[in-house]
Amino acid sequence: MTIFFVRHVTSYRYKRPVEFGEHRLMFRPRDSFDQTLLSSRLEVDPKPEYIRWIHDVFGNCVAVIGFAQAARELRFETAIRLDHTPHVSIDLQIDDEALTYPFSYDPDEALDLERTIERHYSDPDDEVGKWAGQFLRIGQPTETGHLLMTMCYAIHESFIYARRSAHGTQAPLETLQLRRGTCRDFALLMMEAARSLGLAARFVTGYIYVPDRDGSTTLGGGSTHAWCQIYLPGAGWAEFDPTNGIVGNRDLIRVGVARDPRQAVPLWGSYDGNASDFDDMSVQVNVTTDDLGGRRRG
Repeated sequence: MTIFFVRHVTSYRYKRPVEFGEHRLMFRPRDSFDQTLLSSRLEVDPKPEYIRWIHDVFGNCVAVIGFAQAARELRFETAIRLDHTPHVSIDLQIDDEALTYPFSYDPDEALDLERTIERHYSDPDDEVGKWAGQFLRIGQPTETGHLLMTMCYAIHESFIYARRSAHGTQAPLETLQLRRGTCRDFALLMMEAARSLGLAARFVTGYIYVPDRDGSTTLGGGSTHAWCQIYLPGAGWAEFDPTNGIVGNRDLIRVGVARDPRQAVPLWGSYDGNASDFDDMSVQVNVTTDDLGGRRRG
């Protein structure tokens, strides 16, 4: 096991004092057999009028924050500490009937998976589907695990990671054509590619541990991370990070899941003012092992 510590600071600055609308913040990891939240802390400046907690439609924990005073800066600082156990879902027992592709989901499960199987983005000439089809073996059965791992590694090895200032996520077809994007773009491309093959897929937002940055309080990833999950009978929701070529949850800290990236924005809200009132924003993310000297294993 590993004890991870995550510090995440987001600051918005304005040219004059502005009033703030309600904000929603998603930062608490989802407790599960492979990660256990040990502690969490949330600091907001200016002091909020209220903080209340809800579970959204996907079961993610969301802080709803209201403000009563105007300010020139709005700052959120979160800190979490959790016990993390590396887990490779693809190595678990997949049901015999799902070991090779194609397969059918159990009718009871298929009913609940329906919206995660449907394709969500326009692809008139089925370019994403054709790209996904190249990972199928011709004239012989295709191992389901091999299919998905190969797809994940292909994005990692053949696409260029490129930060961009624009908000939101690229359409999968655009990512395929450009052959570059962010982690959110790559996750969405793999989701839609899997869906084109009739597989259930969903989006994951969270954090990633990068060993080279361990021990630093100033060198951060600069943002949250994103990957995807594919539902495999017997193995459940298996994790795939096409940005880093990771299969399973190694170094991945799961915070929220959703059917679409637009439903899993880590922080969103509003302010009362003109667009010209906004000055700038900064984001700092640090993911370290708890002792800042290396992983604790047990």
